[in-house]
Amino acid sequence: MVQIADLMAIEASLQEPFAALDEICLFNQEKVLKALQSVRLASTDFNWATGYGYGDVGREKVEAVYAALFRTEDALVRPNMVSGTHAIALTIKALTKAGDTIASVSGSPYDTLHKVLGTAGNAPGNLKSEGIGYRELPLKDDGAMDYEALSDFVSRDANLVIMQRSTGYSDRRAFTVDEIKRAVEEIRKSYDGVIFLDNCYGEFTEKIEPTEIGVDVMAGSLIKNPGGGLSLSGGYVVGSEEIIERVAAELTAPGIGKECGLSFGQTRNTLMGLFLAPHRVAQCIKGAMLFAKTFETMGYECIPASTDPRSDIVQSIALETPENLVRFCRAIQAASPVDSHVTPYPWDMPGYEDQVIMAAGGFIEGSSIELSADGPMRAPYRVYFQGGLTYEHIKLALIQVLEDLGQEA
Repeated sequence: MVQIADLMAIEASLQEPFAALDEICLFNQEKVLKALQSVRLASTDFNWATGYGYGDVGREKVEAVYAALFRTEDALVRPNMVSGTHAIALTIKALTKAGDTIASVSGSPYDTLHKVLGTAGNAPGNLKSEGIGYRELPLKDDGAMDYEALSDFVSRDANLVIMQRSTGYSDRRAFTVDEIKRAVEEIRKSYDGVIFLDNCYGEFTEKIEPTEIGVDVMAGSLIKNPGGGLSLSGGYVVGSEEIIERVAAELTAPGIGKECGLSFGQTRNTLMGLFLAPHRVAQCIKGAMLFAKTFETMGYECIPASTDPRSDIVQSIALETPENLVRFCRAIQAASPVDSHVTPYPWDMPGYEDQVIMAAGGFIEGSSIELSADGPMRAPYRVYFQGGLTYEHIKLALIQVLEDLGQEA
């Protein structure tokens, strides 16, 4: 077992990658600052409307900022998108119809998407029940996309191509923007339709975003990276004006689209959180690297490895036994600022096929830019650790985890 004193040496070995993260953070901080300035954000924009939300200037400014930030024509950013899955499902439904086929080129998607697609369970309104097909191209043994097979795979009957940037509940690391770019180039050899990317957990981990290298539309969650720990709820979709108009019609109604919808007074939190997001993300990745390096020293498999490129904030560790997974999550809960007295147990969480244990003692419920850990109760009992508003808090959580695992070892 790693001793607490050993952490100083582990930290010292990470100073070079930490410096590289600081450079990315500075670049992205300037990008966010310029996006906010480009829309002439004013203090009066934090006021909000009622009823239908006509004339909600703050809401319009938020969406203009997101479009500028992600280099797209338009954006839809709303607090009533309840999760990243909601934003993704809205987008997919808006872009498909009965008889269409969705082609996933990044293997199997995140667990909650299976019930949306209809590939697991039989939830009302799933895409399979509405006559929309789905197929996926398996990843290669090393977790990479099968670039050589991409062009042929999408040429057959694809009406919408989808990709997932983050690891999800898989045993691969996140795809880098360069890897996504290579995939887009292969896809474009035989397919000229819409390419959609699930960008959850990936924002601000690199200097450029996938919409800058050929992805047509992208969605994510405001209680992950771009919310900076301050957004109370919400999701975003960025893309062309035509695509955003269709997604907005799916969210509200045809003929209404983006014109209605309250910000519920969340403009200040949404934009302040966005302003803090590059720094928060850098803190999260530093903490994830510290966890990876420490658990590698203890002999556990970590994905990504401490030396791997990073393109999301998620760190998975194969803890090998259900007992270790439970202990890890309980230690994270005990190290949290909120609900530290609560004991998490595995449970049948809606949208998931296996029982899941979750530790989440954040100020915003479900916020995974805050310190959190979760994992499905299936071999090899991987914990997916992410978030932390400050690096110092993540380090304290690691000390708690090491102490608790050591007591039971």
